[in-house]
Amino acid sequence: MTESLLGGTAAAPLSIRATAVVASAVVRAARQLLTDLERGRRIDAASLRSAMEAAFGASDASGAWNWKTAYDACEAATVLFLRRHGAAMRAKATSPAAMLPMLTKITNLLPTQTRRSEESETLQQFSTPIGLAFVASIAAAITPADVVLEPSAGTGLLAILAELSGTSLILNEFAETRAGILAQLFPGVATTRYDAAHINDHLDAGIVPSVVLMNPPFSAAVHVDRRMTDSALRHVASALARLPEGGRLVTLSGANVAPDNPAWTDSFIRLQESGRVVFSAAIDGAVFAKHGTSIDTRLTVIDREAVDDVATSPASLGMAPDLPTLLGWVMQYVPPRRPIAGKAAAVVPAIASPSTPRTVRAYVGQRQPAAAVPAADVLATEIAYEPVDWTPTNAGKITDALYEEYALQSIRIPGAQSHPTKLVQSAAMASVAPPKPSYRPHLLANVVADGILSDAQIESVIYAGEAHSEFLASSWTVDATFDVVAAARDDAENAVRFRRGWFLGDGTGAGKGRQVAGILLDNWLKGRRRAVWISKSDKLIEDAQRDWAAVGMERLRRSPVFARAPRSDSRKASYLPPTLRCAPTSAARSFRASGKSLNGWAPISTE
Repeated sequence: MTESLLGGTAAAPLSIRATAVVASAVVRAARQLLTDLERGRRIDAASLRSAMEAAFGASDASGAWNWKTAYDACEAATVLFLRRHGAAMRAKATSPAAMLPMLTKITNLLPTQTRRSEESETLQQFSTPIGLAFVASIAAAITPADVVLEPSAGTGLLAILAELSGTSLILNEFAETRAGILAQLFPGVATTRYDAAHINDHLDAGIVPSVVLMNPPFSAAVHVDRRMTDSALRHVASALARLPEGGRLVTLSGANVAPDNPAWTDSFIRLQESGRVVFSAAIDGAVFAKHGTSIDTRLTVIDREAVDDVATSPASLGMAPDLPTLLGWVMQYVPPRRPIAGKAAAVVPAIASPSTPRTVRAYVGQRQPAAAVPAADVLATEIAYEPVDWTPTNAGKITDALYEEYALQSIRIPGAQSHPTKLVQSAAMASVAPPKPSYRPHLLANVVADGILSDAQIESVIYAGEAHSEFLASSWTVDATFDVVAAARDDAENAVRFRRGWFLGDGTGAGKGRQVAGILLDNWLKGRRRAVWISKSDKLIEDAQRDWAAVGMERLRRSPVFARAPRSDSRKASYLPPTLRCAPTSAARSFRASGKSLNGWAPISTE
């Protein structure tokens, strides 16, 4: 066997640490490939090999990576592309039919997956083509109020379409490396590693999705070394059992797994004891050509509702020759969704996946789970900007004044308004090139257009997000009080990692409160909902609440917990307690009414 750079043989299971290393390298390669996709350049074997060798620091001949892993990097790059540009694509498209050709262009830039790995053969890892994933998401009729479960999430090609609709996500993936990739592509979402054929048995009882999107293995089962022809329907039955009344499940399967196929009649009769099949159509195998197979596939939609006659199902529409035809059938024949019965669906708390690097958020989540806030029905916009080359200030133009005039130096933000007052910087700062960022924040649509945040304030949001997207070097342990932090080995039990911080050093007139509010808003819209805003006086807390409302969050009834730092122990101001989540104001009022104290922080009003 080939010896791997990560230790052990290429066929041996990877350790938790090694899995995290591979996942991180795959995402690094994906970020490099993202540049090619954004420039409309086709990713051929040479460019893919270059990206993988740069990310892993070795060639595939060394055993550090294989070509199936490289294809996973291409799929991860597609996820990153849609996260960055998907909202703009949807805004440009006047209809779902107009969106489909845009997605096809992305697919055409990717290489055909001609090689497989032992794991991909065993688990039948054929990811959903992004065009077919889009059609499935349209069939699911997803809204921002939904909670979407993907039991076999792969590299996230179905999940990213759900995310673009503003939903909350619940992801599960059995394969170690792919679960690690998901954890990095969707850092605000918990990724579990259960056998999806029994997903209903494994998930916590409080997790109640309203939609299931799935592409299960068609004839493979975990720890079974023979063909299981009913594998897909086992996955479907377990996921369907998790849905509440009114929920919807959209699944892919082999084309022969059809309600009108006599070989499957009994299976669909049993399935319809739990839900109604409302749509089923096959699609020509050519849609999967880029993903290394030509098997004909079927899209089936099942609504969780009572069925009068379990032996009756909708007539088959035949086989769609292409995606536009299938999309047309979906829009014409899939019925509207029914209301969800009972209370709203709940989301799994954020927890640490054993296959990914552990963070403080995950560490806290394991000890004090907090239900996540359902996605709000808001219009979030990715802030587009253009990196520009910095031009050094001519020494002869430096004045003898204490400060030089300040303007954005490394980026330009189209549509952003200039700061309402003059901003200045020291001569030393004017002589140093700011770094070119790559992070793309999300804010409410009117924040830029109405000048709620100026270009300089948005620049702060961008640089803060750039820092918060990375981790500090090394690992640490944190005691039960969250006050004592000690260095630890990366593989130590309960070791955690800290995100990079960002220091806002602006002076009077820059609008620091709005800058902080913009940073918190960006985090909130991306699913990071734990926040404590520390001020030294009641007056400053009132200012903080004003700035939070100014960026548009007051009408969403979501607020960080505002706290006043205890005067008796200024040392604690250097460490913010992470155990309070950004919550509806009613929850914050309950905490205040309890009179409890958390590590010396006094709970106060959020109103």
